[in-house]
Amino acid sequence: MTAETLNDIRLFVLDMDGTIYLGERVFPEALRFVEQIRAKGRRVLFFTNNASRDPEIYVRRLNGMGFPAAREDILTSGDVTAAYLKLHHPGESVYLVGTPALEGAFRAEGIRLTNREGGKPTERADIVVVSFDTTVTYEKLDVACNLIRTGAKFYSTHPDFVCPVEGGVQPDSGALCALLTACTGVKPRYFGKPEKETAEMISHLYGVPAEQTAVVGDRLYTDIALGKNNGLLSVLVLTGETAREDVNDANRPDIILENIGQILDYVN
Repeated sequence: MTAETLNDIRLFVLDMDGTIYLGERVFPEALRFVEQIRAKGRRVLFFTNNASRDPEIYVRRLNGMGFPAAREDILTSGDVTAAYLKLHHPGESVYLVGTPALEGAFRAEGIRLTNREGGKPTERADIVVVSFDTTVTYEKLDVACNLIRTGAKFYSTHPDFVCPVEGGVQPDSGALCALLTACTGVKPRYFGKPEKETAEMISHLYGVPAEQTAVVGDRLYTDIALGKNNGLLSVLVLTGETAREDVNDANRPDIILENIGQILDYVN
């Protein structure tokens, strides 16, 4: 597949850290890309697997960096998970291993959470959902473990094992799930990138078919895999986690570019 295929794309799904900025450093070519691609009548969607924060934080952060964005321009793995729960498990109870921000987002969507202060549930939950939780406690993990062992469904917002932070990494959703799997023998159903539910939700919410959608990011196992596994154009940029030598025949994206600004060379 050649880079000229980019001219057929109507919706660009952008990873954030490592793709349009790195930490607090904004990539000038990313600012130019977002401005010009919108001027060409194309849509930009900012997607993050990090479900630990209120999405309004991303709205403020992006606008502060010079990327004009409203809430409808941002999708998180928490949004995808909540939408799936509402569609496939209406009225069922959920025990959440997640931050207060994600708990508030789930409650706002009408999801019946059994969580209460201290970690103990108010009632037995039908489903356990695990996410990136900077407020995790042993009691939360103990409750989740016993619910799963006795039949509760086991879901997770996203599969990332670590979350990059300044000076290192923090244990992420996938790491907590690995602990619970070791205790229960049960593997979770993941949402977020690279799962098919995310691709389906993007198509449903924004009305753009897969063949006219591109995923642009710096991670092979989430961003690029989302595209490769679900019929979306996958575009790897070398401004973040992945180096060219990390690419092989199994994980090869459709297109590799030095930075996101190079997309503009192929879009009329």
